[in-house]
Amino acid sequence: MSIGKVREFFREQGIEDRIREFGVSSATVELAAEALNCEPCRIAKTLSFSVNGKPVLVVTAGDARIDNRKFKETFRSKAKMLTADEAVDLIGHAVGGVCPFAVNSGVDIYLDDSLKRFETVFPACGSSNSAIELTIEELQKYSSPMGWVDVCRIPGEA
Repeated sequence: MSIGKVREFFREQGIEDRIREFGVSSATVELAAEALNCEPCRIAKTLSFSVNGKPVLVVTAGDARIDNRKFKETFRSKAKMLTADEAVDLIGHAVGGVCPFAVNSGVDIYLDDSLKRFETVFPACGSSNSAIELTIEELQKYSSPMGWVDVCRIPGEA
């Protein structure tokens, strides 16, 4: 079970007690925001892609959308999302619970600039009914990203 891997990962970091599990689904940005009673933009959604045959995760703000032009300029590849089966096999988490923690080896993780607007965000924890509140610094520390990217548009931005 994926949440078990994430729970063990955060136990090793000494913050397992901060994981929240819900009696309802948090598999989408809207459901997670409702379960957490927060704005949807503060949900840190983790999107899974295949970039030149390699699995890549991009963590974005809940209200951000992938900008295909920016994505292609950054990764030199079209934004091709993994299927649900591919996500489980390549990332190690099922869609609805994909997160940048305790992933399979060989997965590159990037954080999108859309997250920098917030002091804290809520990424999933490997299941479709879990989340953890992390500062942006903690998110960066625990996800061990390759770096920050700017591959999204935010509603209302020019």
